[in-house]
Amino acid sequence: MAAPASAVPGSAAGLRAGAVRFPVPAGARSWRAAAELPTSRSLLSGRRFPGAVRVGGSGGRVAVRAAGASGEVMIPEGESDGMPVSAGSDDLQLPALDDELSTEVGAEVEIESSGASDVEGVKRVVEELAAEQKPRVVPPTGDGQKIFQMDSMLNGYKYHLEYRYSLYRRLRSDIDQYEGGLETFSRGYEKFGFNHSAEGVTYREWAPGAHSAALVGDFNNWNPNADRMSKNEFGVWEIFLPNNADGSSPIPHGSRVKVRMETPSGIKDSIPAWIKYSVQAAGEIPYNGIYYDPPEEEKYIFKHPQPKRPKSLRIYETHVGMSSTEPKINTYANFRDEVLPRIKKLGYNAVQIMAIQEHAYYGSFGYHVTNFFAPSSRFGTPEDLKSLIDKAHELGLVVLMDVVHSHASNNTLDGLNGFDGTDTHYFHSGSRGHHWMWDSRLFNYGNWEVLRFLLSNARWWLEEYKFDGFRFDGVTSMMYTHHGLQVAFTGNYSEYFGFATDADAVVYLMLVNDLIHGLYPEAITIGEDVSGMPTFALPVQDGGVGFDYRLHMAVPDKWIELLKQSDESWKMGDIVHTLTNRRWSEKCVTYAESHDQALVGDKTIAFWLMDKDMYDFMALDRPATPSIDRGIALHKMIRLITMGLGGEGYLNFMGNEFGHPEWIDFPRAPQVLPNGKFIPGNNNSYDKCRRRFDLGDADYLRYRGMLEFDRAMQSLEEKYGFMTSDHQYISRKHEEDKMIIFEKGDLVFVFNFHWSNSYFDYRVGCLKPGKYKVVLDSDAGLFGGFGRIHHTAEHFTADCSHDNRPYSFSVYSPSRTCVVYAPAE
Repeated sequence: MAAPASAVPGSAAGLRAGAVRFPVPAGARSWRAAAELPTSRSLLSGRRFPGAVRVGGSGGRVAVRAAGASGEVMIPEGESDGMPVSAGSDDLQLPALDDELSTEVGAEVEIESSGASDVEGVKRVVEELAAEQKPRVVPPTGDGQKIFQMDSMLNGYKYHLEYRYSLYRRLRSDIDQYEGGLETFSRGYEKFGFNHSAEGVTYREWAPGAHSAALVGDFNNWNPNADRMSKNEFGVWEIFLPNNADGSSPIPHGSRVKVRMETPSGIKDSIPAWIKYSVQAAGEIPYNGIYYDPPEEEKYIFKHPQPKRPKSLRIYETHVGMSSTEPKINTYANFRDEVLPRIKKLGYNAVQIMAIQEHAYYGSFGYHVTNFFAPSSRFGTPEDLKSLIDKAHELGLVVLMDVVHSHASNNTLDGLNGFDGTDTHYFHSGSRGHHWMWDSRLFNYGNWEVLRFLLSNARWWLEEYKFDGFRFDGVTSMMYTHHGLQVAFTGNYSEYFGFATDADAVVYLMLVNDLIHGLYPEAITIGEDVSGMPTFALPVQDGGVGFDYRLHMAVPDKWIELLKQSDESWKMGDIVHTLTNRRWSEKCVTYAESHDQALVGDKTIAFWLMDKDMYDFMALDRPATPSIDRGIALHKMIRLITMGLGGEGYLNFMGNEFGHPEWIDFPRAPQVLPNGKFIPGNNNSYDKCRRRFDLGDADYLRYRGMLEFDRAMQSLEEKYGFMTSDHQYISRKHEEDKMIIFEKGDLVFVFNFHWSNSYFDYRVGCLKPGKYKVVLDSDAGLFGGFGRIHHTAEHFTADCSHDNRPYSFSVYSPSRTCVVYAPAE
């Protein structure tokens, strides 16, 4: 369709008064309006739009016109929050687009603003969309030598590290040669599983061990002879189903599907390995694969840009199912509407979501994955999950997914185990393919198709659902053939670079980090590694494994160790050493307690501190016990010193910010283990499988003060950015006084862990002279403290050195408190 003359840029009629011009590079191809393509992808962002590119919430509408001979994109005059978009803004360069995405000059794409009241807001939107259209490529391999410059001790293990890097480079080269590069290789979901074209549906499955295969489901009345598949020389089975005579899909959206295979272990019906959605019917145990291809009008449209990567990462770890205050399985929609605003209000800038990948066993916490490409149907549909993520982005929250590539469910009916009737397929054979503690299967990372499957899986969640990164689970188990079990890592480099290291697994981690950071530069990767492997959080091109962060797992273990002891036995130097014992230039996400501690049979920090007194003495209308006073004070101190010294990022599991008093007990029936041991159930109750946010919100309970302190912690970090400050100096670790004093950035942190001693005129060393003020006080009444610190007091430095600091000032330090001082503005 030819563009109307009035819409052709460069003509007098083509530019309305007040329009803003954004020049396009010469030779840029035109692009078609989403308004002309009700079911097309946006040609700027790669997202799907039903009629307009919508970025932001309600507000003025701004149309972006395609470039013509003048090479300009015009934004006609519009209003947002009552302010007109004016001419004369800075130029914005838009990239050329693919031929297949181009169309006539003059079409419009509408951008619905989020209330940004000026041209800069529009520019930001267009810039982001334009940036997404730039060719995405994975950078070439480096030489992997920089790690030896950073750490000379690695030279003693150069043979191992260079062998590791040679494997990585060889794989990259082979993928380039045989698959067209890592970018193409990682789009396996466009080849395998179900793919619907204009002509029909193609289904492919890698199952080399199967003797025959047929696609069965509701669409063909489960007839195994109706749609038999053919197999190629690589063990890939394939079938094409043409559209029905009326043009409709041969497989209706939402219908059940499976692949029936004759295998060495017999005939079996399996859920397709690349299935995008699976459900468990009422009264049934195995899940069913669902052909998921909703009509365009039902597909969710992303409206909000993904936030930039925050410099200081403050993560709120969540589980959708147990995020309700009611005893039930919560939904994506309720989480979106009720929980996300809570996280934003608390001051966190990232939400990490567990149990997204489908898992047949709810009590596995989401770690026994059965369907790797399917979001858990317990909580809603894929569109519901997309809506959740989009809402988080609207709130400025980065969304991280707890992804499981370290192992897979042992299920054969609805998982990958024994998929083609063999013990191998996606996994190692024999004992190497079984995790004896987790009762799960272990991937063979040296297999070509396993690499395709897992790399594509990582990309799928980033591409289709707009996740902003991953927390990779169980990485220690992947990297070592002993899986980190019954092994004490002492820091000796031979523990990391020897025969116990699974080089194939480490190389896979290098590849997936390479892929993620190459195609999605703002994406974040965090690895759960307890071993402390050197190079873990260094760039792949430098010879590292490539993660952005390592989880600092030694920290929660140290707090558990200390909480089992009396306060008198706590060593200040030991606390500081554990918090700061991490590798230079390799960033860590620290946390005071893990989600596993919240499970029944274990204890959270609050439980360790206050135990059963939490049930009777947390109301403000009755006196607190010594256990409650001690517990609340130390709970705040432990969390702040962990954030202050433990890493460049911080993580909290939902509810722990206010000392959640109930454990997590998934619904379960009684069972008898293979060894004959009887495990009682809980009548399949959800009563203890929820989060009682109402307790933290109640202004008549002491939990509220703990919640407010956590909020103040996040606010302090947001303002001062102390976690990622280059300046850190620990000036005091006094065992007799039980004092810890340190500087982070411009802030001075003063911790008094003594159970009874308060100190008047306690001298605190500092780097900068001048006047200091209190910016956070754990003893404030708002935080459930005793109000012993005067916040209006002024603290002037003296020109006398103290604790090897050039200046110092005096403070009052009450027992069991932490106070943060900042230079007065």
